[in-house]
Amino acid sequence: MSHYFIEDKSLKHALKEIKYDFMGRSFKFVTDSGIFSKDHVDPASDILINNISLPEVNPGEAGSQAQALRLLDLGCGYGCIGIVLAKTHGLHLTQADVNPAAINLTKHNCRVNNVDSVVLQSDCFNNIEGQFDIITLNPPIHAGKAVTYKMYEESPAYLADGGKFYAVTLKKHGAESTITKLKDIYGNCEVIYKKKGHYVLCCVKSVDNATD
Repeated sequence: MSHYFIEDKSLKHALKEIKYDFMGRSFKFVTDSGIFSKDHVDPASDILINNISLPEVNPGEAGSQAQALRLLDLGCGYGCIGIVLAKTHGLHLTQADVNPAAINLTKHNCRVNNVDSVVLQSDCFNNIEGQFDIITLNPPIHAGKAVTYKMYEESPAYLADGGKFYAVTLKKHGAESTITKLKDIYGNCEVIYKKKGHYVLCCVKSVDNATD
């Protein structure tokens, strides 16, 4: 069985353009076979995008702020979360995914939506350097608990002090155990959205839980 976090070269391409609207902006994304949520922006990703509180910038200003916040879109898939947030809020964007096919789509979708991004193939944080003000994650649940927990455990090392880690998950995927795990890692975990089985979680890296 093919999984969206593994490039399956036996799959036939089925490129598809989907649309997504957010805060008065329209986005277009090209997806393909074997990529997570290829027919529409995943509802959990949509909920995550809508529950991250950041200042909006005027059209054309995105990326122009010298002190723009640094966003890492981890497990980016075809890039929707990072592209939408970076374009809307003027963020410096880095995106990473383990699947080379997803990386190629993300690069294409950044060009289509006129968003600058550093796009990296990376197994969890393996090829990522530096620190970020925000990390977003719609975790690859079907990759297994060991993979998702590795992402959680390693995330503080890539956040600046005061930086925020956002994750979206489902009750049926172990939301309560995820909250417990994140509290163990960060010393805090706020549930900023909880409805119809969806949870958006936010953890803040403080000096006390900084990781060398």
